[in-house]
Amino acid sequence: MSTPVNVAVVYYSSTGTIATIAKAMAADAERAGAQVRLRRAAELAPQAAIDSNPAWAENARATADIPEVSPDDLVWADAVIFGTPTRFGNVTAQLKQFLDTLGGLWQSGQLADKVYSGFTSTATAHGGQESTLLALYNTIHHFGGILVTPGYTDPTKFVDGNPYGTSHIAGQGDLPVGEQTLTATRVQAERVVKFTRAIKAGLAAGN
Repeated sequence: MSTPVNVAVVYYSSTGTIATIAKAMAADAERAGAQVRLRRAAELAPQAAIDSNPAWAENARATADIPEVSPDDLVWADAVIFGTPTRFGNVTAQLKQFLDTLGGLWQSGQLADKVYSGFTSTATAHGGQESTLLALYNTIHHFGGILVTPGYTDPTKFVDGNPYGTSHIAGQGDLPVGEQTLTATRVQAERVVKFTRAIKAGLAAGN
């Protein structure tokens, strides 16, 4: 029997692009044989700011049934795939705030030796996709995590062109998630599940 794998897809999304990718990532990981938890980072913005943007308000309503992430979700997971839009080439405050609550788990070693990966979106091309993922991955190095990125391991990666993780150009919300991004999502999810299973089985055999 194949080694069971638990994957947490943890994301923050304001107007819905990252939420769409996160749902696809979770579904692809499930199809690859993983047990999956889809979790969203808590919103920090005031309600007035959310209500001022119809797309933001609609996404908040549409995803209200998705549980907020807790540290226990990372303890449960063998692999964690983080999703965040870019904010000035960096991780959103909402996701970063959650990461900053994990000091206790980090100190006790409970975040080490897990697989991690990431995905992002920007309004424009060259709008911070690579820098956002690299900034996210700085945290993973501190966890003692194992990065599994898509690289150029599939012919489709030479089309979307991002070896660091799935990324999408959303414009001003007028460029919906399409086949290219969904293909990148599938490639990444399958790769994460494949190597998480192999690593987990290898560690179990070594013990």
